[in-house]
Amino acid sequence: MTTTRDTHAPDFLAGDEFSIPTYRVLSQEGRLFEGAEAPELDRDQARRIYHAMIATRVLDERMMAAQRQGRLSFYMQCTGEEASVIGATAALDDADMIMAQYREQGALVYRGFSFDEFMNQLFGNELDYGKGRQMPIHYGSRKLHYMTISSPLATQIPQATGYAYGQKLAGGGQCTIVFFGEGAASEGDFHAALNMAAVHEVPVIFFCRNNGYAISTPSIEQFAADGVAPRAFGYRMHVIRVDGNDILAVYRATQEARRIAVEHNKPVLIEAMTYRLAAHSSSDDPSGYRSRKEEEAWREKDPILRMRRWMDGQGWWDDEEEKALQESLRREVLETMKRAEKRPPPPLDSLVTDVYADVTPALQHQLDALKAHIRRYPDAYPRGARSLDPGLSQGDDAASDKGGA
Repeated sequence: MTTTRDTHAPDFLAGDEFSIPTYRVLSQEGRLFEGAEAPELDRDQARRIYHAMIATRVLDERMMAAQRQGRLSFYMQCTGEEASVIGATAALDDADMIMAQYREQGALVYRGFSFDEFMNQLFGNELDYGKGRQMPIHYGSRKLHYMTISSPLATQIPQATGYAYGQKLAGGGQCTIVFFGEGAASEGDFHAALNMAAVHEVPVIFFCRNNGYAISTPSIEQFAADGVAPRAFGYRMHVIRVDGNDILAVYRATQEARRIAVEHNKPVLIEAMTYRLAAHSSSDDPSGYRSRKEEEAWREKDPILRMRRWMDGQGWWDDEEEKALQESLRREVLETMKRAEKRPPPPLDSLVTDVYADVTPALQHQLDALKAHIRRYPDAYPRGARSLDPGLSQGDDAASDKGGA
């Protein structure tokens, strides 16, 4: 039970007496701030992080272009937030669970998700782990401990608390990190998750990417308080606010958050102050709600450029390596995209599998009706009836050409 002191005057508190500072280590020029200490990050780890940041940026640029060309239906970029996502992921154990919102492809890149795996999901072909059942950017990887993304906003936050509770019971020394934007922090799921995590003392890191906008709604119109971080006080939770474009600060803050979560079974809230340089999605036009001047001011704070300058100062990177990496990644993305586009869609029967151990009569009836429909109208479907339904024979195709069912 929490003890409180008594007062005999009606003194109301508004929280103005609390001011949460922003943790920074690296200046935009790539130098350590006076008094700041860099985390223990060796050359190989730093290069792995930087490679993931560049690969994510290249992937985003190429796939947004593909969407504009009509080759892809939808896409969402991580541009400007690479340090928040990849810096946090690099500070975790590779067996820790990641629950993402939809802008954390950098976490998968860092953990080794290949461009082929990205493309298979984006195009929903036969090699897509989700068997074409989800729209693009809804990745998932069991082997990389990355929970499959779901579209509804903030659902992953209470799920992360529940998963972390299971990790606590298992006693394996792992934690869960859950990423979300400041807009998702306005959902009821956010508060339910933090309260449950604090009460049950589970090893979960709540990582809020405060990128300034919930689609078109600026943060100033989302909440009256000083950002998201002060909400942790209501749940007696450890909290830190960090410069989300400072890779060293994000890495060090997440390292410490993981230690608290795993060693003490305590939840932690991290608010990373960053900016979404790209549109909310390929369906969004940010010029309708923010100025070009604002965007350009944040481009000068590019997290990739900041890390590049720091690595240059360490003697860990140079212009020739940068040019070679950029060219290699662009070529690889284009080649894998061409391969993924040519792969056929998943088998039609996969529409009714993976829900029950055995396909129910109702689902089987629906599948049979669908196959009959395709046989009757094969020209209405891309790639033809036979490729959609490998079970159809040449005789079936011939019958369908004559209008048979």
